[in-house]
Amino acid sequence: MKLFKTFSAKPAEIERQWFLIDAAESATLGRLATEIAKLLMGKGKVTFTSHVDNGDFVVLVNASQIKVTGNKETDKKYYRHSGYVGNLKTESLMEMREKYPERIVIEAVRGMLPKNKLIDGRLARLKVFAGAEHAHEAQTPKKVEVK
Repeated sequence: MKLFKTFSAKPAEIERQWFLIDAAESATLGRLATEIAKLLMGKGKVTFTSHVDNGDFVVLVNASQIKVTGNKETDKKYYRHSGYVGNLKTESLMEMREKYPERIVIEAVRGMLPKNKLIDGRLARLKVFAGAEHAHEAQTPKKVEVK
């Protein structure tokens, strides 16, 4: 009987790829965020190891054209607080889309990632752009369809 060893990826052995996702041609915000989170974690790789950050880079374009369903444009709220009494700020999805469309995707993906010491490095590999132009052409990202 032959025993198999459990594979554990080491940080020096990680190979990262670049992926490009167009939010205008993709699914709704939640489905898009789950797919981005899977790519950032490296869940689709055979070398996935939960305690090592072996995910890929993700470039998302057209964040201002992301789709939502129902009444989320007006009903979904984003909160931030400075820590001072009475300084809770609230914005709807519509207001956030006008001012900071990138933050909509970043906050949705942050909610999909596990809350541990690897979250900052994973979010740093997410590059979000409001328009169709992006600054990562030199990395030749592979286009990914999210339906």
